[in-house]
Amino acid sequence: VDPHLYKATRTDIAMLTSADLVFANGLYLEGKLVGALTRIRESGVPVVVLGDLIDHELLMKPEEFEGEFDPHIWMAPSLWKNVIPPIVQTMTEQLPAFKTEFKDNARAYSTTLDALHAYAGIALGSVPEESRVLVTAHDAFGYFGREYAIDVVGIQGLSTESEAGIRDVERIVSLLVTKNVQAVFVESTISEKNVRALQEGAAAQGHPVTVGGTLYSDAMGARGTAEGTYPGMILHNIETITRALGGKLPPRPAVLDARE
Repeated sequence: VDPHLYKATRTDIAMLTSADLVFANGLYLEGKLVGALTRIRESGVPVVVLGDLIDHELLMKPEEFEGEFDPHIWMAPSLWKNVIPPIVQTMTEQLPAFKTEFKDNARAYSTTLDALHAYAGIALGSVPEESRVLVTAHDAFGYFGREYAIDVVGIQGLSTESEAGIRDVERIVSLLVTKNVQAVFVESTISEKNVRALQEGAAAQGHPVTVGGTLYSDAMGARGTAEGTYPGMILHNIETITRALGGKLPPRPAVLDARE
């Protein structure tokens, strides 16, 4: 589901209130849940906001986001890796008997994220320089683009609460035509309407654009699938973008295949 717009139900509130510990991304990703999380914390449940625990010097602060940070911190594995230590510390405080298991699992998980980051660098680095433009439904891939030197263009802003206007679509259609962008991407939690409008606008100017695939931006895939894990979600995005933009996929490291 779309975390920007999700509102807590009574069942959600009951579950959160009875929890021993709650983790949140923060940075206003869970826009409609901020009040609920505040009330949960005030009721005595520990609420750990991971975005607040990352060095803010590492975060992006887009001008159009009214002075707030871009909340999509998981889009770059090397950045998301920074949340592992506070998670381990918090879990160890809650369950000290499992200190060794937490440390061992964190070490293994860090190795997976390092492999994911290295694989992304090689795969996306193979995309021709003139094709390194990623057009998506909303602006969730800023950290991804910064990390792997890809220009990211979102039809909507950082939050899906923003609306894309005719001028936004026209501006991006012009970019597609001018830069000869061959593919645009839909997102799993957002309507395809605006992306299809881009296709139609570009076609009207004699520039056919394909849909390069569906990306996981604000949610992972279904439970039980490879994309239902964080590494699988990011791996899917890396490979979908690389293929659609004309790059070549290297062999997967064994640690990434093991995630499936």
